[in-house]
Amino acid sequence: MGITRRDLLLLALLSASRAGAAKVRGEADARGFRLPDKQAVRIIENEWVTMRDGTRLSARLWLPAETARVPAPVVLEYIPYRKRDLYRSHDDLWGGTLAQYGIAYARVDVRGSGDSEGVLLDEYLAQELEDGLEVIAWLARQRWSNGSVGMRGISWGGINTLQIAALGPPELKAIMPMCCTDTRYTDDAHFIGGALGLTDLQWGVQFKAVMAMPPDPAVVGDDWRQQWRQRLEAAPPILEQWLSHQTNDAYWQRGSVSKDFSRIRCPVYIVDGWVDTYLNTVPRVLAHVEAPRKALVGPWAHNYPESASPGPSLDWAYEEVRWWKHWLAGVPTAIMDEPMLRAYMPYRTCSESYPQDTPGRWIAESRWPAPHIAGRTWYLQEGHLAEKPGPRGELRHAGDDIVGLTKPEWLPFPPGGIPSEQSPDDRKSLTFDTAPLAADLEILGHPIGRIRVAADQPVAKLALRLCEVDRDGKSWLVTYGLLNLTHRAGDEHPVPLNPGEAYDVRIDLSFIAHRFKAGNRVRLAVSESLWPLVWPSPRVAALTLTLDASSLELPVRPMSRDPFFPIPQNATAKGTPPGRTPLEEKGPDAQGWYEIEDDPQRVSYPVADTGTIVSGALGIKERLRIKRGDNNSCEWQGERSGGFERGAWNCRVYSAFRLTSTPDSFFIEETVRASEGGETIFERINRAAVKRELM
Repeated sequence: MGITRRDLLLLALLSASRAGAAKVRGEADARGFRLPDKQAVRIIENEWVTMRDGTRLSARLWLPAETARVPAPVVLEYIPYRKRDLYRSHDDLWGGTLAQYGIAYARVDVRGSGDSEGVLLDEYLAQELEDGLEVIAWLARQRWSNGSVGMRGISWGGINTLQIAALGPPELKAIMPMCCTDTRYTDDAHFIGGALGLTDLQWGVQFKAVMAMPPDPAVVGDDWRQQWRQRLEAAPPILEQWLSHQTNDAYWQRGSVSKDFSRIRCPVYIVDGWVDTYLNTVPRVLAHVEAPRKALVGPWAHNYPESASPGPSLDWAYEEVRWWKHWLAGVPTAIMDEPMLRAYMPYRTCSESYPQDTPGRWIAESRWPAPHIAGRTWYLQEGHLAEKPGPRGELRHAGDDIVGLTKPEWLPFPPGGIPSEQSPDDRKSLTFDTAPLAADLEILGHPIGRIRVAADQPVAKLALRLCEVDRDGKSWLVTYGLLNLTHRAGDEHPVPLNPGEAYDVRIDLSFIAHRFKAGNRVRLAVSESLWPLVWPSPRVAALTLTLDASSLELPVRPMSRDPFFPIPQNATAKGTPPGRTPLEEKGPDAQGWYEIEDDPQRVSYPVADTGTIVSGALGIKERLRIKRGDNNSCEWQGERSGGFERGAWNCRVYSAFRLTSTPDSFFIEETVRASEGGETIFERINRAAVKRELM
């Protein structure tokens, strides 16, 4: 049905499934822990879990054979991504892996998705979370359960894991969220630094399909058409809905656990990767959650550690079993005696080394924030970063060119989605370089830009890219940050700029670890926007920077000898999984038009055990256009389609979007169409004008 930006790529999942569970060490580690002996596993293909309102959720279970004699702890994964087909290979992999080591596994389709009854109307609604509480209680009271439940999940599954933990179900004893967010407005694919992100549309057109997919008649029976029609009729114009909430209002604050971390009282092990864009949650969880907590950040993208790309990947079963045995079964594994944060220190950017493993080493911090990491400041001078402020001066940046084509993706899936060499964008930006570094320089944390800036328009943005410039003059993106300057005092109540007035603003660039090499330069690149990462400002805006009042602070970590890294490397996942197809860029032509197109590869494959043929594509088909010097020439279009076929059951869902604007309004068009046996049974096109709110 197409691959959502929230998940692993389907073919990566399939290859991981074929490879089998990660190979893990059977011998004891340095602290005396060893994985339990493997046991047989019993799979229950479908189990109905009835909610208090009578709605039935569909669950698939993996039970250790020993539960007939000894109850087991159970780990829940709770997402809307179809356990029977789209996610089956992933579920088989992790259900079988955990259950063979004595940990039961439950995969439940969210209400209104997959084979669960009801309708799915939005992300993380109160109903979804209340259902999750009921599922956890149900799992805890089963005869084969010891009453202790854990939750794991990536992306959607990691986000609702945090949200459900914040509700405090007594049976939930520990969680492992991965690649997820605690702050929905800025950190979950909708608004980036207070600006509308392309990823909002990319994800929305795919989520539209998630809401509209049919249940499987082999599970739900003859009622499947009625249930499908109910879903199609109920699916809201989700892009208009999201676009109608352009500030961090109550709509986005619902489910943002960062508003009150104290509500999370069970142990947390949060996992992410440096190429992912959800990783800003990691330092916040470590700094603010008071319960026992750990984190691991690898070199990979939006992916699980065992099938990570870029590598190196890990034999993650070893670490998960240690975590769950410790907190759900009371087995001493010494996992909490180890550092709070383990992170991979890359010696090169992913863009330089891919598809090879990113060179680097594993580092560790006993607590976070780490007291030995200190900010080191460089000041902006014309063309330079210097260790002392220079004379008073100003530099002007005209925002009429298109900057951002080297960083088009908010959620980059290798190989096509990762940033390219940055020089083309650097030439259209203001750039500030250090002198060649005398020694290697390692950072861990948030680089901070403190910029005094004025704009000639009431709405403008400020984008900062931190790069490493090698001895050949090539520029490689390390991390970045962006701010809608009307959000300079916060995202709830934006305030227009007074044209010509200078403001002191702070931009925390995304959390990162990186080693800058001796002889290379650190570069800060400044522009008014990044396109197509975000929608352009209502009118072309020029920025003026006050140099002596502007600086870059890097979180410098002293070189140290780090402790032994105990998690084995996964030798079975060294191959390169498929990613999004590279974007095809054109322009500027003679009239100044830039255009980006993506027509992803189509895929069709059989689902093991069910006989279903799934068809779709590796991403969405999209066309993005803008004319230099005309911000409201911008147009974003995208579509996706896919289907399920097994005998007489032959269903397809198509969804599409188109977005344009004037300085005052957005114009959004979204389409959903469903067919059975080649005949259209449902179609809805929604068109809306939405007022721009300093956006």
